[in-house]
Amino acid sequence: MEDETSKDLTSACSNNLSPLASDIFDSASFKLLKEDDCINSLLRKVQVLTKEEQDALAATAAHPAGLYALYASFLVGNIVEQVWNFAWPAAVATLYPSLLPVAIVGFFSKLSIFLGAPLVGNLMDHFPRIPAYHSLNIIQTVAQLLSAAMIIHAHSSTPCTSASAVLLQPWFILLVVVGAIERLAGLALGVTVEREWVVLLAGTNRPSALACANAMLNRIDLLCEIAGASVFGILLTRFSTVTCLKLASGLMICALPVLVILGQLINTSSCGALECSKFSQNYDNYFRTNSLLNMGKIVENGLESLRNGWMEYINQPVLPASLAYVFLYFNIALAPGSIMTAFLMHHGVSPSVIGGFSGLSSFMGVAATFISATLVEKLGILKAGAAGLVFQGVLLSAALSVLRVGSVSGQKPLFFFLSLIILSRLGHMSYDVVGTQILQTGIPISKANLIGTMEISIASLAEFMMLGVAIIANDVHHFSFLALLSLSSVVIAAFMFCCWVQNPSDEQRRLFSLDRQCQTCMQGDPRACNCRNYCTRL
Repeated sequence: MEDETSKDLTSACSNNLSPLASDIFDSASFKLLKEDDCINSLLRKVQVLTKEEQDALAATAAHPAGLYALYASFLVGNIVEQVWNFAWPAAVATLYPSLLPVAIVGFFSKLSIFLGAPLVGNLMDHFPRIPAYHSLNIIQTVAQLLSAAMIIHAHSSTPCTSASAVLLQPWFILLVVVGAIERLAGLALGVTVEREWVVLLAGTNRPSALACANAMLNRIDLLCEIAGASVFGILLTRFSTVTCLKLASGLMICALPVLVILGQLINTSSCGALECSKFSQNYDNYFRTNSLLNMGKIVENGLESLRNGWMEYINQPVLPASLAYVFLYFNIALAPGSIMTAFLMHHGVSPSVIGGFSGLSSFMGVAATFISATLVEKLGILKAGAAGLVFQGVLLSAALSVLRVGSVSGQKPLFFFLSLIILSRLGHMSYDVVGTQILQTGIPISKANLIGTMEISIASLAEFMMLGVAIIANDVHHFSFLALLSLSSVVIAAFMFCCWVQNPSDEQRRLFSLDRQCQTCMQGDPRACNCRNYCTRL
């Protein structure tokens, strides 16, 4: 009797508890899945498609309406940022004829990014996306307005008699601090949109759609740079610096509510795709609790984030491609930027010409987004990146030769010097477009913010070091030395990337097995493939 009862109970427990236990385990397992694993597990259940259907799916974004809203938001935010990026160095450079004030502001901005970017990236990987996006937009706008107010105050005050006198002014100290905060917020926004949101909206397993989305973001960025630099340069030739800064401030104020509305529209039009959590609920609660408890240990948390970010960064499978990208940031002299703007202003070049130079450089970047697609089709994604770096290095070598041989104060040498730099941006932006997709391919989406901000942190360290050199050699006559260092960094980047392409690892072969140059090899005939050194089977 007892045996029968025991069997009945065992049977009943088995029948009643098995589905429940299964549900519990399935639920727990689902919560622990990362976003990539979750998406891949869902795709395994889809019926096998034909080659044409697979190509069509790969070219179709997962959330096209969300992508269009993202483009609009990126356009509004970037036009403001690019106007400000051209406005502040041009306005500061007119205060005193020296590279020192501009170099000091840039120096501390890069220092803040190097120290704060890993912590910001770690926080961005754990906080809700939409609230964090709104907060960063507000912080950046307030910082830009305060910076504009400080520069307007400086132009309205008595001119300083020396560069050191400028550095000791209270408004300049506040400008340095606020400028660092503005750059840190801008960095976080850029990484969020370009390394994470676009991947979620285009689809992690839709490479063609992701490539198109990356190209569109690059075009928007560069078109905004063209418009921002050109329009503000023309305004500086017609109106006073103070008037132009007030116009820029009005643009910032008008753009903020538009950014908030578009941020909400991105999420709603993508069916809440940005609300999905990257970690399990328990882990999220654990992190938030510990963050509150350790709020007084901000330095310790920052150092821990820096250590974790560094470990994740050096262990990524596409490290050489990322390092090549970092080395390009050593180029602060032979590229459009604050140092080049200050250099040209001190040589008496018209602001409209400087704006045209920045605009044409950006136009080359727009052209590169189209040319890079052809390069990838003909050469493959890795060799296309190498071609862009080599092209940039060759043209910058010619530009440095012009600078060393003759003075750029003459009209013809100046035109030739600037033309070579403009053309070199074609190679730079080609690698930027291709390199972005290389990094997106090799970095898991759950670590995109942490590794992305760590990469920018190291890149900022590169700029930080170069700006430190610019502070020491702040005389305009030492610009050719800065140009030589800038060229060396581009040559090192090209050499490093080419060596990585020619000597691939197994992980590299796995990640880029769908590279167009390897299609023949993947079909089983490696001898007929033009890239035998890259994809010969083991």
